[in-house]
Amino acid sequence: MSQSISIALEEKDMGAFQWVVVALCFLINMLDGFDVLVMAFTAASVSSEWGLSGIELGYLLSAGLVGMALGSLFIAPWADRFGRRPLILLCISIAGVGMLLSSQATSVTMLGALRLLTGLGIGGVLASSYVIAGEYANKKWRSLAISLQSTAYALGATVGGVIAAQIIPHLGWRSVFLYGGVVTLLVLPVMYVVLPESIAYLVARQPRNALSRLNRLLHRVGLEPVSHLPTPQSGAQASFRETLAGLFSKALRRSTLLVWASFFLVMFGFYFVMSWTPKLLVSAGLSNQQGITGGVLLNVGGIVGTSLIGLLAARYCLPRVLISYLCLNALFLALFVHFTANLDLAFALVLMIGVLVNGCVAGLYALTPSIYAPEQRVTALGWGIGMGRMGAILSPLVAGRLIDAHWQPADLYLLFASAFVVAAIAVWRLNSRAVLQVALKPAA
Repeated sequence: MSQSISIALEEKDMGAFQWVVVALCFLINMLDGFDVLVMAFTAASVSSEWGLSGIELGYLLSAGLVGMALGSLFIAPWADRFGRRPLILLCISIAGVGMLLSSQATSVTMLGALRLLTGLGIGGVLASSYVIAGEYANKKWRSLAISLQSTAYALGATVGGVIAAQIIPHLGWRSVFLYGGVVTLLVLPVMYVVLPESIAYLVARQPRNALSRLNRLLHRVGLEPVSHLPTPQSGAQASFRETLAGLFSKALRRSTLLVWASFFLVMFGFYFVMSWTPKLLVSAGLSNQQGITGGVLLNVGGIVGTSLIGLLAARYCLPRVLISYLCLNALFLALFVHFTANLDLAFALVLMIGVLVNGCVAGLYALTPSIYAPEQRVTALGWGIGMGRMGAILSPLVAGRLIDAHWQPADLYLLFASAFVVAAIAVWRLNSRAVLQVALKPAA
């Protein structure tokens, strides 16, 4: 029966309620995009007010990433045991409170601790929001539904930058944290009333009143109610430790390691591109304003690229689309620094890199849940994201050390381009697994 519900949901046309769920997850990820980059928006003002050294500012910028890594690894997996919905509500609360308290921070240590707390909430909510969006989408539009969450993340970061630039000169840096915390917590009652639990979770885990809750949701998505719940599959009631161990079962071990390697490599390259491109463009001969423009174009390209990969995956095999993104991104990274003398061409290449590098991240988010059973999906994606955060934390350290060693921008981009090539090989090897041959076949 669980398989028949899944098949019926995959094959039916997307209804209004299903798109509402995707839209709610989109809103969550917009807030997360703002909350993650709020420290970058306020860094100059905070540093000026408190007279921070470079290393102290670095700790503040890293604290949120560390929190996100820990949230992805140790909070997100609880969604597979207690449900997507309660975990999302809890993590939104943590992130909102962390933002509000950050506006009252009186020292760099206090602000760093609160950034860590905010990161825990964001890291915990990301995997659940991506998974629940995919679980409510049909097969044709699943990749788009998940990829749109990455679009929301980039859009939230862009909007946050615009808001910060407007209010900091008048109200100071604390107002940005206050604004973000208030908006995040105002969304909480909307989520409590409207956001449903995952159908796949109710079928797999069968919590209290699962049958009545399931039938109400089946009615809302336009499917016939069921008279009884299916017999739980082996492992459906597993603990967190057992679920995590299940990712390394004989059937999944190789896939899990390839997913982790792909996330690590892509995030390693992504955070180099997003963090260092403005500065390295200036080192390559552009003005400071032109370097900032290059950074803006990366985010604009991200809004396009994350949506585009989802649309392409609705027609073509997702792993092949993702491999194409990875390889093309590596090629553009290796070439574009050599064309900075031609400003228009350089900006066009930066925009294209923004499309591709953000699409690579969105593609991994869309690909990973399809490999695992419903009772494993958030754990699997959460740990994949956690491995990616390790690469994100390591990336600026490696780049900074190489810059101190007098590496040229062209050499740096060539090195980080190679990370995307290796990631493409990992996805290609992942695509060869039999588990993907059915799950990732494009919809007719």
